[in-house]
Amino acid sequence: MSAENKKYGILVVDDEMDLCEILKFNLETEGYRVETANSAEEALTLDIPSFDLLLLDVMMEGMSGFSLAKRLKADPKTADIPIIFLTARDTENDTITGFNLGADDYISKPFSIREVLVRVRAVIRRTDERDRPQPTVLRYQGLEMNLDKKTVTVDGEPVAFTKTEFELLRFLLNEKGRVFSRQELIDRIWPKDVLVLDRTVDVNITRLRKKIGRFSKCIVTRLGFGYYFDA
Repeated sequence: MSAENKKYGILVVDDEMDLCEILKFNLETEGYRVETANSAEEALTLDIPSFDLLLLDVMMEGMSGFSLAKRLKADPKTADIPIIFLTARDTENDTITGFNLGADDYISKPFSIREVLVRVRAVIRRTDERDRPQPTVLRYQGLEMNLDKKTVTVDGEPVAFTKTEFELLRFLLNEKGRVFSRQELIDRIWPKDVLVLDRTVDVNITRLRKKIGRFSKCIVTRLGFGYYFDA
């Protein structure tokens, strides 16, 4: 259990009571503070601004998850709370509707608890990064990234990067020494509505290593886990 997670409050809104209890148990085991509601109407009686993340079922009797999200996004007190939709509906239109309402992720039922925990962790980390003041320049010895100008130099020489390569390097360099799984990198770098395979991550890492020359050895593969920047 991560002590860092204890400060995060999560509200699960779903009309399946058993599912609410399963999610509550597993999220609390991870260290989160969790409350549940079995309808959108019940959720609105709670102190929603006190939560750091909302897990909303889409299809509920009475007010739907989409309607609840729309209402919350219109209120300045709750507009910035990240939302993950949980739903048995998995059509392209539903997914687009969810993201247009400001959803941070969209998980189709049936899902594994492990998948939910990974998605929750990723959304909270992204929210933390968004709220945290970001440096304008990242450096490691002769490797330098200017985040405002979107440029990379290696020992003073400019190197052209794709957007994905740039974001990969920024992410790894900004959290040196921390191992990230391929799924974590996918969740935090690629668009949510794009299917990305683990192999895609590997290919981009290979390209990235070639472009940073003598610093390629700093991007280390931890077999069975993922990648990290070794400073």
